[in-house]
Amino acid sequence: MIEQKMRQIDISKQKDLKEPSLFQTIICLLGVFLMISLGLFVLEIYIHAIIFICLLWVGVHAASLGYTFTDIHRMMKTGISSALPAIYIFVLIGMVIASFMQSGTIASLLYYGLDLLSPVVFLASGLILCSLMSIATGTSWGTVGTIGVVLISIAEVIGIPLVIVAGMIVSGATFGDKLSPMSDTTNLAAMSAGTNLYRHIHAMLYTTFPAYALTLIIYILVGLQYSDYALPAGEITAIQTVLKSTFQLNLWITLLPLLCLFGMSIKKYSPVISMSCSIVLAMMIAIFYQGRDTIDVFNALWLNNPGTTGMENIDALLGHGGIYSMAWTLLLSMMALALGGILHQAKFLSVALERIIARIKRIRTLMATTILSGLISNMGMGEAYLSIILNCQLFKDAYHKAQLDSAMLSRSVEEGATMTTALIPWTTAGAFYAATLGIPVLDYAPYAFLNVINPLVSIVMASLGIGLLQRNRVDA
Repeated sequence: MIEQKMRQIDISKQKDLKEPSLFQTIICLLGVFLMISLGLFVLEIYIHAIIFICLLWVGVHAASLGYTFTDIHRMMKTGISSALPAIYIFVLIGMVIASFMQSGTIASLLYYGLDLLSPVVFLASGLILCSLMSIATGTSWGTVGTIGVVLISIAEVIGIPLVIVAGMIVSGATFGDKLSPMSDTTNLAAMSAGTNLYRHIHAMLYTTFPAYALTLIIYILVGLQYSDYALPAGEITAIQTVLKSTFQLNLWITLLPLLCLFGMSIKKYSPVISMSCSIVLAMMIAIFYQGRDTIDVFNALWLNNPGTTGMENIDALLGHGGIYSMAWTLLLSMMALALGGILHQAKFLSVALERIIARIKRIRTLMATTILSGLISNMGMGEAYLSIILNCQLFKDAYHKAQLDSAMLSRSVEEGATMTTALIPWTTAGAFYAATLGIPVLDYAPYAFLNVINPLVSIVMASLGIGLLQRNRVDA
């Protein structure tokens, strides 16, 4: 931390540096916006390559202000190094997911979760099941691609409108993706805002639980009209049969790694320690209880292999995890952090926001603006990861001046970026959900109640002064 501050001081002492004008700032940021938008949606270029070009573009603008290559390199290093603790967690997330797959933890949740389904509470039970799955795995995509597909198939047989079921699946999957300590977006938001992971999750509970309760009630009321429908017992039994033939499913044993992770998290142990302990415990269960080959279990920590149940969707789920699976997100995060480091330290972000922020006099306006900015960023860049990183960079100083805890920034950014990405057809998440579930985004979006309600609840609570965490109350 001291080294980073010294680097910033060294840069600021140079006499030939000048602050970017508003016109240059608009040109610089608009260029980044257009390159990402056109590159992703028109030219279909990989996002990592686009960010590289953006780095060159922003670097040229910084050089025009008098910054040397060494200065720009230091800005990039500062942006990345400030997030090193979260980068370690990214690596651990991959190993946690893989070890949970090997130990039968995820298989047990799916096996017993299917017993919760009944026609009258199908939507409510499905929401809970998707929520548990996404919390346990930390991935909304994996949840939608596995249990989501199963629920869509069951609903089609029952006769429940698929647009409602798809909205329910997306709501449950997003819930865990937002709150799970193993979620990449959860860790990314905490990292980018400069707050503790558990502090970030704690801040989100204030708004997410009320929104989730409202969502659950709505699905219960909607589901009452389908009480006379019948479940396809054969399909559910088939899934449970292949899971039982592949794993031993004693809940008292298979859920121990998950209980270990949550228990240590509640006790506020370091995420590195709690995740490491759960990984070791899951590996022991996989080897000694499930009878997995020791070498295969260790190799799965790097790259997990698909399951062997014979059911394509279930096998895909069981193949999630491993350090390698996090490479895409990790590399994108590091490149985006480097980009944010230049934009922030060369003062492009402060110049862009100073007039807007100067007009923001109330906390509720600041939080509402942050949430709206997340939505607009998703619409423009099509990727929640970039929206999270860049909006944290944009609004960090504003939250600091408002004496708000950094967790309030990470919470608002997640509610603007993570919660809305599934509601936009051309985002990576929206495109994936639509293709996987077979339901267009604009058709299921009105029924993804949690994704719609959560940002609104956050704005209302901010207006009422509820759930606001001040900087002087930050836990040690």
